[in-house]
Amino acid sequence: MEQSRIRIALTGKPNAGKSSLFNHLTGLNQKIGNFPGVTVDKRIGFCQLDNNTQAEIIDLPGIYSLYPRTLDEKIVTEIFSDQKNNLYPDKVVLIADATNLKNCLLLLTQLIDLRIPTIVALNMMDLAAKSGLSIDVKKLSKSLGLPVVMINARKGHGLFELKQLMAEPQEASTISVYQIDTEMAEVIAVVKKHFNLATDYEAYHFLQQTDNLVFLSEDDRSYLKGVAKEHHFFPHKYQGAETVMRYGFIQQLLNTAIVKPSTNDWKRVSHGIDRVLTHKVGGYIIFFAVLFLIFQAIFAWAQIPMDFIDSSFAQLSNVLARELPEGPFFELVSQGIVPGIGGIVIFIPQIAILFAFIATLEESGYMARVVFLMDKVMRKFGLNGKSVVPLMSGWACAIPAIMATRTIDNWKERLITIFVTPFMSCSARLPVFTILVALIIPDVKLLGFFNFQGLVLMGLYLLGFLAAILSAWAMKFIIKTTERSFLMMELPTYRMPKWSNVGYTIVEKTKAFVFEAGRVILAISIILWVLASYGPVDEMNAAKKVVQEEALALNLSEAQIQNRIASYKLEHSYAGKLGKSIEPIIRPLGFDWKIGIALVTSFAAREVFVGTIATIYSIGSAEDQPTIKQRLRSEINPETGGLRYTPAVGMSLLIFYTFAMQCMSTLAIVKRETKGWKWPMIQLAYMTGLAYISAFIVFQIMS
Repeated sequence: MEQSRIRIALTGKPNAGKSSLFNHLTGLNQKIGNFPGVTVDKRIGFCQLDNNTQAEIIDLPGIYSLYPRTLDEKIVTEIFSDQKNNLYPDKVVLIADATNLKNCLLLLTQLIDLRIPTIVALNMMDLAAKSGLSIDVKKLSKSLGLPVVMINARKGHGLFELKQLMAEPQEASTISVYQIDTEMAEVIAVVKKHFNLATDYEAYHFLQQTDNLVFLSEDDRSYLKGVAKEHHFFPHKYQGAETVMRYGFIQQLLNTAIVKPSTNDWKRVSHGIDRVLTHKVGGYIIFFAVLFLIFQAIFAWAQIPMDFIDSSFAQLSNVLARELPEGPFFELVSQGIVPGIGGIVIFIPQIAILFAFIATLEESGYMARVVFLMDKVMRKFGLNGKSVVPLMSGWACAIPAIMATRTIDNWKERLITIFVTPFMSCSARLPVFTILVALIIPDVKLLGFFNFQGLVLMGLYLLGFLAAILSAWAMKFIIKTTERSFLMMELPTYRMPKWSNVGYTIVEKTKAFVFEAGRVILAISIILWVLASYGPVDEMNAAKKVVQEEALALNLSEAQIQNRIASYKLEHSYAGKLGKSIEPIIRPLGFDWKIGIALVTSFAAREVFVGTIATIYSIGSAEDQPTIKQRLRSEINPETGGLRYTPAVGMSLLIFYTFAMQCMSTLAIVKRETKGWKWPMIQLAYMTGLAYISAFIVFQIMS
């Protein structure tokens, strides 16, 4: 029998449990992309509901109602308001927090009036029972005219019953929550007929949100505004009355469906924890202790698997170099592709540890407390508490972090947050930091316990954060606005993290790093190998003659001669000429032309620095390939005869990468979010200048 496929959207307010339910339904059978035309993450997965039905599950951004304030919320409104949208669902599952039902039902009443078939999934029923709350589910279902099911999305309870309901054919509820006023009836009828709409409420939304609904053409908007003006339709006047009517309906519904209300005793433990974690002094100490633990773990726990991966790829490169036939293609494999892949895979342990901590903090509810805790501090620097989420997300990647600023309503605070977020050291900088810190900082324990390398790594992250907030403070005086903002947010109850959700996040984010960043790194490694292996014919052909003349005077061995020929060819290759062209600019920072090549290529993606260094130092070597760390440690400065990567050079590089703009993709997303090139160009010039001056000062002092 042929299977049918239906599209089901998961919706509900933030922290209602959508992501947990999505993970349970789809497992790892999910993919992440962007909604059409906008850089907002969408998650789509697939679930087998029964033998005959497969569902495409869409996890929509959290939203309280169809009157949006942020771009994420506008996307949800567009999908539900446009039946021609490619993502318009056959059915909706509204996940409602049973412990806070009133705040979840406003959106439900709007979906009912749009006549979208909806299932209500009452989540967190374990907490509801703990609070003493008792709900008559059958009465609630009958009053709403749609199915209601109890679930525990974290533990997977009730999912069998939910999947049965999702697979069954379902009609929309026939009740009407919002009654169209008689003075609006005529204009609603005109719009409904003109656009051939199914419901009065759909027509009402076209009038209410003419500018928000992107799918409407300019002609459609002009028509709607003309009709509204002709019939004296004033959106703000009716929106307030609508909200009052809906909450009146919700209150009556809860009065009949709730058998026993909850008490606040069940939150006593959570409130007690908050008194400690959000304390005006102790809260900040605990927060920085958590950061300290994260950076210690990144070094201490990841060292063994990283060393194993590093040595494994070095051995593989050596084996391939010995066993493969001679020729450009096989040299590309052993000297370009394998080191390039090694430069990606080596950092998987650290990336996984970083995201494991971030996911755990979010799952437990602590991240929301960090937002609350930091709000007072952030406002002194022209930001607000909501800026903390993008800034902390910037430790993972600046691109989704900048997109996360859409939750900030105040334009000035959002712009400042966008501007300073790239100072937060992303996971792409982590490979650069860890390889250089391990190179110049001794692997010793401070007080016999604290890893000194971990302390330095934390210091670099805090230095980036300090640069971010000081830059924000300066911008507060440059950008003038009279708009004021206030932080309003729900603090979720503390929960033990759902480890399967943490696992999904680790796998998902690590895959994104390997396959997205990996594609860039591998492509650049191949291009770089070609540029480093070829150059002007006359100069490349002269390599053997020049080196052999030197060999007679220096009495070099055959292996040394071959290495000198390889070094000569590299220096006179196209890549070498690129590095030589910028060497005068970067020499005051302690950098040579090889580092210059890595600086240029790493603007595509910061982690490319390590792949570039791995490729550059492996070109044409006659000896077995060492690990990446060994290559850096053994690199000689021809001018001094000493090591190239001295503490002064290593620290200069670390400071440069701490402050420099992250990558081309970050500039592109800033351009998209600010709708122009003005701010990304100012951002690029400011961050590059700060990075150069800071690295210059550090190198000159340490030299």
